[in-house]
This record gives sequence, C-alpha cells and structure tokens, in this order.
Amino acid sequence: MDLRTNYMGLELKHPVVASASPLSEKLDNFRRMEDAGAAAVVMFSLFEEQIKHENAAIEHLITSGSESYAESLSFFPEFEDYETGPDEYLNLLRRATEAVAIPVIGSLNGITNEGWVDTARLMQDAGASGIELNAYYIPANLYTEGREVEQRYLEVLKAVKAEVSIPVAMKLSPYFSATGNMARQFDEAGADALVLFNRFYQPDMDLQEMAVVTDLKLSTPAEIRLPLLWIGMLHGRINASLAATTGVHSPVELIKYLLAGADVVMTTSGMLQQGIGFLTTLVDGLREWMEAREYASVTQLQGSMSQVNCLNPDAFERANYIKILESYKAEYK
Repeated sequence: MDLRTNYMGLELKHPVVASASPLSEKLDNFRRMEDAGAAAVVMFSLFEEQIKHENAAIEHLITSGSESYAESLSFFPEFEDYETGPDEYLNLLRRATEAVAIPVIGSLNGITNEGWVDTARLMQDAGASGIELNAYYIPANLYTEGREVEQRYLEVLKAVKAEVSIPVAMKLSPYFSATGNMARQFDEAGADALVLFNRFYQPDMDLQEMAVVTDLKLSTPAEIRLPLLWIGMLHGRINASLAATTGVHSPVELIKYLLAGADVVMTTSGMLQQGIGFLTTLVDGLREWMEAREYASVTQLQGSMSQVNCLNPDAFERANYIKILESYKAEYK
C-alpha cells in the first residue's frame, strides 16, 4: 500500500503532518514526533512583533485601528513576555533539521512586510524545507475595506516568494468575503500550498471577575466542516497543494479531509490532548481503513469526494443547504 503524498513539492511518506504547536519548542519532541510517524513538522510561529520589536512600525501596527478602544491594547503581550526570539528560533530550527530526517517547516506570523523577508531567508539558510505564512489580522478599524485586507495578505506572500527558493504555504482565514477567489489569487501569486484554516482566538468574559478572558480552547471534531467544504470546492481547481488543519481528533477526520481533496492533514489539538503517540493512531487508522476498502494508494483516495468528482456537486452548494434545512424540519416534526 502506497501512503505517499506530495505537499507543496515535498515528497512525504504519508499525509499526516504535525502542525505548529508548543510541542515544537523542544528539540527532543521533533525526534519523538518523527518516531511516532509524523511525515513533516511545522514549527511553532515566530511572530512579526518578535522580529521587529524595536521598530517604531510595530507600535504603529498595534495602535492602528484600535484608537477608540484603549483596553484592547492589553490583549497584546509585552515584548519581553516572548520566550523565544528570532535568534533562538533559528538556532532551534537549524538543530531540528539536523536531528530528524523528515521535513521541518518554519512558521511566520504577522501581517506587514516588516521583517518577514529577511527572516524567511534566514529560515531557508537554517535548513527549513518550507515556510508557512500565518497572516493573522483582525481589521478593527471600521474604515478598513475588504480589498485592503486582501492586498495585505497578497503583498506578504509575494514579498517572501521573491526572496526564497523553498516552497511557501499560506495559512488562510475563513472570513474572506469570497474565499474561492482569494484562494485563486494566492495560487496565481505563487503560493505552493494553502492551509485551511487559521483559527482566530476570540476573547470570552468572566462574569465573576468582570474581566476579559483570553484562554485557548482546543478544536473539536465538529469544526472540520468549514475547511472540509472549501477543500472539497478547491480540489482540482487550483495548482497549490491543500492542507487541512482543524478538528482532527481521530482517523475519521483525517480520512474525510483526504476524500475531500487534502494533500496533507495537520493536527495540533489531538496531539496536545492525546500525546505525540496520537500521530501513530492516525497513520495506523488510515492504513487500516484503506486496506478494508482495498485502496492501493492515498493518491487514489484523495479528492474522490471533492466537488469536481462528486456525483452530486449540489452537496457543496446552496441546493444542499435547502435540503438540509428541510430534512431537519421533517425530522423535528
């Protein structure tokens, strides 16, 4: 049985990838993830603010769009709170690439061109097999237009692509007004892969303390539906590889993503909850499922239930939305 897949030009032994998480902050965990079966590892993100923390442009970036909400500034960490700076990050990246045989992908998080290009080049020099751009931007300014937001993403991608020769993935937000069109634009701008989707971490409120709570909630299997939809829609329509990265807590979610058309499936929450050995569970579960159904390869499986290959393409569009509502109403009655 052939489990191999191609992700943004990288030949991987199977489609299970360890996505960015605190686990990659320790060198020993890279070895453990490789031993557990990870086909590749995406490092935790290096933030734009870490790269340019002494630059006045960052102060402008933080205050831009939040002038009327002074309390929102408290959501941003002090720069000295960051545990890993650019030099430490690059040193860990270099040591990780020397310690394991699988690809190690660097991760950059930000929204302007400040510092990204130079650091992307340094990541390449440190041995990264690829770079994932995590453009995390919430436009708080009510006068910021959607096109301006989209242009920021495209400018970051183009700037990095112009300076490195290793493949570059773009991690997308699900909140573009026309997600398919943006995927096409990223594809045409040279993205080697699209990662669907970034999870925006939203604050909650503590009614006892009357305080804003910014704790992290891990994903659940129910969250696969949005990326599942768009991977199914995009498969076969763009050249960039497709990575799924939300809600993978068992082989079931992995298999569904592959059927929709994902080239790789990434997991973080599952590993944090079940341990690094969860990677083995995913790979073994995929192999067992394929054997039971006599699939010869992952390539044969990938995209077989995408919109372009589905016997009922309406399942991805509005017609099915109406059917779902009607079927629920009938069941309720």
